[in-house]
Amino acid sequence: MFSEAASRSRLWYAGPLLNLENKMKSELLYLTLVTVLTGVLWVPYILDRIFVRGILDAVGYPDNPKPQSPWARRLMKAHANAVENLVVFAPLILLANATGVTGPAIATSAAAFFWARLIHAVAFAFAIPWIRTLAFVVGFAAEVCIAWQLLVH
Repeated sequence: MFSEAASRSRLWYAGPLLNLENKMKSELLYLTLVTVLTGVLWVPYILDRIFVRGILDAVGYPDNPKPQSPWARRLMKAHANAVENLVVFAPLILLANATGVTGPAIATSAAAFFWARLIHAVAFAFAIPWIRTLAFVVGFAAEVCIAWQLLVH
């Protein structure tokens, strides 16, 4: 029914999703996950803004807006921190990929960075100070490890 070339082109399209061919490097997968996490962290605090202020004040510019819930204010700060760290992490991973610097240290560091950022956001939102700080340090250490791997290769 379909030509072999058409079948291959469909396989190429679905391949990355189904891991049928060209499996993504784990560090690129974790970069994707960190980017998605950072990209969706705003959703809960915007929903809180709608619930607290109402839709009109949430999308408008009220003179005296009602304050958001404490967890939402903290999550806003966690989101800003996630963006600041993504700006460092993403170029490191992309540079490692572009230069062919790969291995267990980079893959493990990328995974550690993702989990550290997830834990950091949750701990920040729920005001768990020691866990938040530890997660931040682990994420920073992961970035340092990746940078070190790039510098020594």
